[in-house]
Amino acid sequence: CGNMPYRSLFEQHLSTYRGCELAENESAELKFGTDGRIPLRDGCVDFVLSTQVLEHVPTPCEYLSEARRVLKPHAKLILSTHGVWSFHPDPTDFWRWTSDGLKKQVESAEFEITHFRGLMGPPATALQLWLNYQLKARRFRGFLRKPTIRLFQWLIERADYHCPPPIRDRDACVYMLVGVAR
Repeated sequence: CGNMPYRSLFEQHLSTYRGCELAENESAELKFGTDGRIPLRDGCVDFVLSTQVLEHVPTPCEYLSEARRVLKPHAKLILSTHGVWSFHPDPTDFWRWTSDGLKKQVESAEFEITHFRGLMGPPATALQLWLNYQLKARRFRGFLRKPTIRLFQWLIERADYHCPPPIRDRDACVYMLVGVAR
């Protein structure tokens, strides 16, 4: 759950919102066990929100199966993860997904995918990766830094706007999906 950046969006609509995280995160109400299990009984959760986590877990099939285990029948998994992105260990970084590979992995964990969308198609992703590299290499300094970032964010937005949805959904920087527990 990290620092739970989406808590304020969901908490007002729920009776209970609990963050689950590795033992080191003191903000989380629930901690994954050493076996990767969530300390909850089977079928007790209305939905699981998993944003930018799947690429960091060593065994995605076990992670998704655990999400499925705690969900009530027909409850929802809301998940986002990387397609194309830079290496970013936090604390580990194992996976990048193709649209077909991610769908197969999620469906194998007994979810029916009801919504699937790619965010940032190939042109926008290429621009964002180039900008990230330039910023890490400290190519833009001083008064040029902010205008350059603004210009590239505008270019990235325009590139993504003009990317046809079927291409973006097949080949993206980030994938977002909703899966219903079978």
